[in-house]
Amino acid sequence: MPGSRADPPTVAVPPTLTASTAGGATTLAFTGTLDAAGAGVLWAQVLDAARAAGGQRLVLDLSGIDACDTAGAALLVEAERAHGGGAEAPDVETRGASAQVRALLERVRDIGPAPPPSPPAHVGWREALGAGLVAALGGVAFLGEVVVALVRLPARARQFRRADLLRTAEQAGVRAVPLTLLLGTLMGLILAFQSLIPMRRFGADLFVANLVAISLIRELGPLLAAVILAGRTGSAFAAEIGTMKVNQEIDALATMNIDAMTMLVLPRMLAAMLVMPALTVVLEMAGLLGMTLVMVGAGYPPVTVANQVAQWVKPEDFYGGLFKAVVFGAVIAGIGCRAGLATGIGPRAVGLSATAAVVGGIVATIVLDGVFAIVFYRLGL
Repeated sequence: MPGSRADPPTVAVPPTLTASTAGGATTLAFTGTLDAAGAGVLWAQVLDAARAAGGQRLVLDLSGIDACDTAGAALLVEAERAHGGGAEAPDVETRGASAQVRALLERVRDIGPAPPPSPPAHVGWREALGAGLVAALGGVAFLGEVVVALVRLPARARQFRRADLLRTAEQAGVRAVPLTLLLGTLMGLILAFQSLIPMRRFGADLFVANLVAISLIRELGPLLAAVILAGRTGSAFAAEIGTMKVNQEIDALATMNIDAMTMLVLPRMLAAMLVMPALTVVLEMAGLLGMTLVMVGAGYPPVTVANQVAQWVKPEDFYGGLFKAVVFGAVIAGIGCRAGLATGIGPRAVGLSATAAVVGGIVATIVLDGVFAIVFYRLGL
């Protein structure tokens, strides 16, 4: 209104602390505004002075305080506790406090100090075994849900999104080709170089081509391609589905009577199974190229190297590697999708799901590779 004047803004006066000792008592006199900013300035000084007066009476003189908030009251209560006394202790006295400050101090005292953190619970072998069994049963249940979704796929064909299948295949396969070429070439170079040095002592350096080719086509090709898929795609599956779980989009699909297994899991698993053989072949060809570079540097023409590979590598080795690649792709995609569907609540949930997908995919791939090695040996392949 015209002619009216607004009240001048309240300016906080910086607090000060004056410590004095007389008659066997230590007095801490406060002046100014004891708010959050002021308490932060005086916090260490006040607690040091309260600890130093441990054998004497402590007097908190609050007559010079203009205003006090919760942070200032917390500072005063911490000073009482640092001295070793409290509100009811005879060696601590609060003097000159207003009614508002006294009431604020009482509320802060009633809260009490924060309880110490409890030690981590010891996990015995029984608990670890139980957790492992629960995880294994969860994996079996997820596999059963996948089988049921496949059986019901003709009746739910409209829920199967082919666009997601193509998009996932492009992301998991085409975009992984540069990394696969780089890793395969380096692996072929390293294997050939490390094998050439000891085998040259026995005049068998020509057989380095046989060793590297069989190792890549039978074992390392599918295994390294699976590691790439787990690191790039398995974690992406877990993050995508986990984000949908956190945002309650999975619950929305269930409300609309849309099967999440058919719409989200099956396209990703089929895409991984399709791209894994292609990634394996790309990695094997790149590895053979790296090995050829080393052998050419050692004085062997490319024709000789190619003849050695063609003579010793059997079609069963190649097809067996592709079969393992398909199985690895299905397992990695399934573990990634299951980790996403099991995402919890909180800001760390999605990251934990992605980590679980990568670790679980790599461990499962290595275990399966060992199982395949035993089975192929028993079958004479």
